[in-house]
Amino acid sequence: MGLTIESKAFKDGEYIPERYTCDGADISPHIIWSGAPSGTKSFVVIVDDPDAPMGTFNHWVIYDIPASVNELAENIPRVSTLPDGAKQGVNSFRRIGYGGPCPPPGPAHRYYFYLYALDIPATGLGPGATKRDVERKIQGHILEKAETMGRYGR
Repeated sequence: MGLTIESKAFKDGEYIPERYTCDGADISPHIIWSGAPSGTKSFVVIVDDPDAPMGTFNHWVIYDIPASVNELAENIPRVSTLPDGAKQGVNSFRRIGYGGPCPPPGPAHRYYFYLYALDIPATGLGPGATKRDVERKIQGHILEKAETMGRYGR
């Protein structure tokens, strides 16, 4: 089966409910994963919109998630370090934590929730790193990657 990620808020390929967007409460959806490969020491979650007019727009980067964790609850606080030691980075809105879909009027955009299982317990990055920083640090340490995708349009 391998590594899988899903959301209780929406099914893969379906619309993301408004409450998880800038048109609603703008809170992070509940996500859960399973099937971590042997040797997993931590996880990273990155949420991207590849359909943004100026190129891929990052909505969330959360890293150094302990291997003992297999879900992120709805409405993760927008703080740089969570109680379990996971760290949140700066998204393309230039804010810490989750920033929900907020596309311009037009066709729906796709929002990819990527999960990376890593063979290292931590990236060595402090809180507030960028997606680019995290991607550089995890290069060569990815055991497996999974994704789910939701859509949202206005």
